[in-house]
Amino acid sequence: MTLTTDTSTRTERPAPPPRSAQGVDRAWQVVAAREIWVKLHDKNFLMSTFFTMLLIAGVFGIQAFFAGKPHEATIAVTSPAAATIVRQAQDAGAAAEANLAWTVKTAPGESAALALVRSGDADVALLPGSPGSAGSEWRLVGDREKDDTVATWVGKAVGEHVLAEHAAALGTTADRLTSGSTVGYDLLDKDSRDPGFVNAVGLIFAFLFYMAALIFGMQIAQSVVEEKQSRIVEILSAAIPIRHLLVGKIVGNVVMALTQLALFLGVGMVGLSMSPWSSLLGPVAGAAGWFLVFFLVGFAVLAALWAVAGSLATRHEDLQSTSTPVTTLTMVILFGGIFLTGTWQVIASYVPLMSVVAMPIRLASGTAAWWEPVVSIGITLGLAAFLVRLAARVYSRSVMQTGARLTLRQAMRLQG
Repeated sequence: MTLTTDTSTRTERPAPPPRSAQGVDRAWQVVAAREIWVKLHDKNFLMSTFFTMLLIAGVFGIQAFFAGKPHEATIAVTSPAAATIVRQAQDAGAAAEANLAWTVKTAPGESAALALVRSGDADVALLPGSPGSAGSEWRLVGDREKDDTVATWVGKAVGEHVLAEHAAALGTTADRLTSGSTVGYDLLDKDSRDPGFVNAVGLIFAFLFYMAALIFGMQIAQSVVEEKQSRIVEILSAAIPIRHLLVGKIVGNVVMALTQLALFLGVGMVGLSMSPWSSLLGPVAGAAGWFLVFFLVGFAVLAALWAVAGSLATRHEDLQSTSTPVTTLTMVILFGGIFLTGTWQVIASYVPLMSVVAMPIRLASGTAAWWEPVVSIGITLGLAAFLVRLAARVYSRSVMQTGARLTLRQAMRLQG
């Protein structure tokens, strides 16, 4: 039997078309655009952004409403002297920019004044002091609650009224009697701000950073795990370089996080400009601008670290352990921005990532020179370049591994 060999021509599978160098170079842009497109079509993201902006506007609106609302009170008096004291109290309040809308009701006697208070026709009665009442010449009588605003301004007016009467009895004036009795208060740093205001700004910056870093960062990690678990990343790696996939994810999420943060701060600036604290708009706006710059750099680093946390995991259940270092770092930045003060705050404002919150707080308080944020952002950029490169190396080595969960040391030992 003769064996023959089939020498017919076999059909070869055509090789995949070569990838365009220009297309490969722009692959990260396609990934970034997709990340942005997904966010813009995510109803939960859009609704949460809208309601957060509405909440910020509402907070300023409520505060402005109550700050501009006058203090209303009806005061019952029994003599022209008492009516004069109430008018003096209102004038003193107006001079101090306190909005007092008081109404004076004259009663024929003490019993009638107290009856007005009991019936609710008057909020408080201003009466001459009873004999033997611990030397008090005047007293305020309310129904169930003490009106601190009335007590403060009427008490001040009574003091000035009585002082003027005593001065007249001595043949002099109240100004001469009180001459030299006031205490001046000078500040060495004329540009210092209210500590309460600075603390509030620091709390807002720290909270906004923490919220954006945690929400967007976790979404990056979950996206990486989904692509890895479903093996979509293997298909993507055949079309684009792995590092471009990482860069696209970072850029897309940084753009959306920064845009959302800018919207929140913009609404806050508008609300501040229409509030009684509009004089603080200048320092707050400057600090907010620098905060966006520092956030841009800091979140780019954290986004790369979140992507690494996702690449080390193989299931969503693994994220809790692989993302713990990044979550801890984010919380350190949060609490550092809230609680660090003095020298420690100055040091933190130059420590990369910690400076994202610490330096804008110092700018808001007026304790940082113009060159300090420039130096600080330069230091942060230097470390950011190193960390992003390191994260890209770990990501490219671990994202294709679909076995057991990896540790950082194991990922570094893998071949790139």
